[in-house]
Amino acid sequence: MSILSKILTTQDEDFHEFEKGKSKMGIKHFKPYTPSRRNMTVSDFNEITKKTPEKSLLTKKKKHAGRNSYGRITVRHQGGGNRQKYRIIDFKRKKDDMPATVIGIEYDPNRTSNIALIKYEDGTLSYILAPVGLKDGDKVVSGPNSDIRIGNCLPIENIPVGTMIHNIELNPGQGGKLVRTAGGAAQLMAKEGTYAHIRLPSGEMRLVLARCRATIGTIGNTDHGNIKLGKAGRKRHMGIRPTVRGSVMNPVDHPHGGGEGRAPIGHAGPLTPWGKPALGYKTRKKNKKSDKFIVKRRK
Repeated sequence: MSILSKILTTQDEDFHEFEKGKSKMGIKHFKPYTPSRRNMTVSDFNEITKKTPEKSLLTKKKKHAGRNSYGRITVRHQGGGNRQKYRIIDFKRKKDDMPATVIGIEYDPNRTSNIALIKYEDGTLSYILAPVGLKDGDKVVSGPNSDIRIGNCLPIENIPVGTMIHNIELNPGQGGKLVRTAGGAAQLMAKEGTYAHIRLPSGEMRLVLARCRATIGTIGNTDHGNIKLGKAGRKRHMGIRPTVRGSVMNPVDHPHGGGEGRAPIGHAGPLTPWGKPALGYKTRKKNKKSDKFIVKRRK
């Protein structure tokens, strides 16, 4: 075989490996038959194994469209969107030492992560956040005596240092509050007395009571952050209305408004429509009670 043939063969192998990698990414691309399709990507939903939700775990989700009880808009840029039913998620995982079998992985319109439908030995059905690697037929258990396996929930004091965790409680028995988004995972860095040091996805190092519970693993649907909406309509389907820049408004409508042509802000810094500092201005209260639990600020 000539040197040129070897090079071409190697390039072909590399290309096929790249194509295989592209298909594993979990993102579907389209041919650009319209301008929006050129820039649009969607999830290929390869993690989803169950298409219809469990009716007993559904509840109504009312729309408020960013308006208060008087019908006045108090939260801008909200309204419309597709109809949704809320899936009741078990963030507490209180059925200790009772194995549950994973029935299916489902899409949840209310969150970025996928959810898993599990069935306990006593017949109870429940939804949990679906971590990476959890498959139909797998067993998950809660409680202090649980094994360190993906999907199991146990107190942080029983989890080895260095383990990746999610759905972390802030107060014992309250239910998971931290690290619940797609692709999210925190790392247990150390255990010291009644507290554990946890590094959150933001880079913040935080003290959490070791009695609090957490779930083993990284949350699935990791490619969610790489999806491009491609067109304004998809944003409207999500219930998000258009955002108008303050600099194109009149002075009566926004502090940035007015002037001839493209005028600068005209203030010491960016402001909200109500004249308060915005865009990077720190609003966290000084000497807040929870400051003592933050060992290191986020990046």
